[in-house]
Amino acid sequence: MAPDILPSRSGWRVIALALLVTALVYWPGLYGGWLFDDYPNIVDNHGVQPAAGGLTTLIKAALSSPASDFKRPLASLSFAANYLATGLDPFPMKMTNLVIHLLNGLLVFLLARTLFRLGAPLSTLRMQGIAAALVATGWLLLPINVTSVLYVVQRMESMANVFVLAGLIGYIHARKRLLEGRLPSLALAGCSASLAVPVAVGALAKETAVMLPLYAFVLEWILFDFQRQPKSSRRDNRIIGLFVLVLFVPLVVGLIWLIPSVLRPQTWATREFTLGTRLLTEGRVVLDYIVWTLFPLPHGLSFYHDDYVISTGWLSPRTTLTSIVVLAIMVGLVFWLKRRQPLVALGVAWFLACQLLTATVLPLELVYEHRNYFASLGLMLALVALLVSLPRNARPQLRQRLQWCGGALFGVLLIWWTTLTATTAYAWGEPLSLARELAERGPQSPRAQYELGRTYIIYSRYKPESPYTKAAYAPLEQAAALPRSSILPQQALIFMNARMGLPTKDAWWDSMIAKLRSRQPGVQDESSLIALSQCMQDASCDLPHPRMTQAFDAAASHPNPTARLLAAYGEYAWNVEGNRQLGKQLQQRAVQAAPREVAYRITFIRMLVAQQQFGEARQQLLALEALNVGGYLDENLRQLHAILPNN
Repeated sequence: MAPDILPSRSGWRVIALALLVTALVYWPGLYGGWLFDDYPNIVDNHGVQPAAGGLTTLIKAALSSPASDFKRPLASLSFAANYLATGLDPFPMKMTNLVIHLLNGLLVFLLARTLFRLGAPLSTLRMQGIAAALVATGWLLLPINVTSVLYVVQRMESMANVFVLAGLIGYIHARKRLLEGRLPSLALAGCSASLAVPVAVGALAKETAVMLPLYAFVLEWILFDFQRQPKSSRRDNRIIGLFVLVLFVPLVVGLIWLIPSVLRPQTWATREFTLGTRLLTEGRVVLDYIVWTLFPLPHGLSFYHDDYVISTGWLSPRTTLTSIVVLAIMVGLVFWLKRRQPLVALGVAWFLACQLLTATVLPLELVYEHRNYFASLGLMLALVALLVSLPRNARPQLRQRLQWCGGALFGVLLIWWTTLTATTAYAWGEPLSLARELAERGPQSPRAQYELGRTYIIYSRYKPESPYTKAAYAPLEQAAALPRSSILPQQALIFMNARMGLPTKDAWWDSMIAKLRSRQPGVQDESSLIALSQCMQDASCDLPHPRMTQAFDAAASHPNPTARLLAAYGEYAWNVEGNRQLGKQLQQRAVQAAPREVAYRITFIRMLVAQQQFGEARQQLLALEALNVGGYLDENLRQLHAILPNN
């Protein structure tokens, strides 16, 4: 009994200390504000700000996320729960993220402890527990995971991984029972449930949870080898069938659904890269993720990576081909290490597998640090497994030296990770401090420079005499001049001067309109136009109408404008210009482009009623009623029925 109690306590003591240190390191960052995508998903998203906790408002909250077509309802509900408890205060939101991160650290410890018992030749259970605690400690304190904790909206990522980690733990325990022949039917059901249920629930937080079956498949192949019995060459067809059902069939269906869209040129129209250049670039990105995870420097972890150089050919830049060769070697190493160092192989394979969703064909942005929340676990597992797996036949003196060197290396890295995470978290604790820090880390990043200027504007309180007002111009104009910037900097300059009653420069308008005319507008460009239009509708900005019309015309001149842009232009034409015919036409096109976006249809119905086109309004109302899932549109429907005549 005693030998089992001691190892359990040894690992638990280390992880308990790690959880405490992690909480202390992150604590200063909880006092910070909102950032970037926090605004559309939380601050400006009234759906996650319910007045009460009724079923209708919760359904509305669950379906309110603009981040994905799949809405990520579980994450949105968690934001709504925070709002009901403490309002729109970022501190409790960030505190919730920290609690989720600590929970994930505990799950990582439990998972790693199970893995070391399965696949590492450690002499004692005590060493296995300590090794698992080191994996969890390192992972908890990695600087690359800061954004998954202090960037509120990335709760989506950390919450999804709660279910991924729990699913892997459940799968291993059920698989061991199946391998041992204990209640095989129940064990097989446990394997199935451990994959299906966490995917179904975790994907409601973020789609990355669908990677769980792939992680489990890699684990099965490396540690269990699909065996029916221990050390047997017989394959367990039940397990093979399970992965066919939960992994390969969904994969084929998903590819059939995805590939036609990926191959359409218009899919990439709002991006600076094509499918080919994205695939070339991501080879470099993935290798940078490894460096940023294990050997991070502040300027690497700059949060904004919109200045990342796009690969335009195998040797442009030169590191493109080298990166792809290195990734191919890493894949080969997984096969070579499978028998020799299975946990090292598993860690590398998990890291690579995690990149398959976000670093291949999906038209996402090229680089985001939070995409490594699970991938960094793979690297940490591989590193610790490599350091603790000493040669069995080495002389005791050599083993001791190797063990000391490995411990010293990990200790140095852990101190560095903790220091960098602590200093970064401290910067996150105050908006202006963070903006200055990120602008310094990313001098060529348009977003970083824009965010610094925008923060100065907030601190100026729109007072021309404020020193922050003068400070805002330089970073905004620098951001506007950078070749890959959106129109956000120009919009901020125009918005700031208009709000303060100062003249807006023609150069700002010319630059903004030229950018909108030269390329398909992206999400940030659309948001900029919406902000300026809304400022005019609120009578907070006196902007030149011809300039705004030119900007909207330039943005809408490209093929297949988005529903969001069409709706924004439609509301501007209707409310500001008084051009109701154009406004209605644009709103109708928005409804046709996004038939399931209820906000566009509601606005269109109101426009139809205003023009006394009651028949078409009733048809649109019937279509809206078909979208009333769980009654969350009842109040909207009641208001629309009230403005329609009875006959």
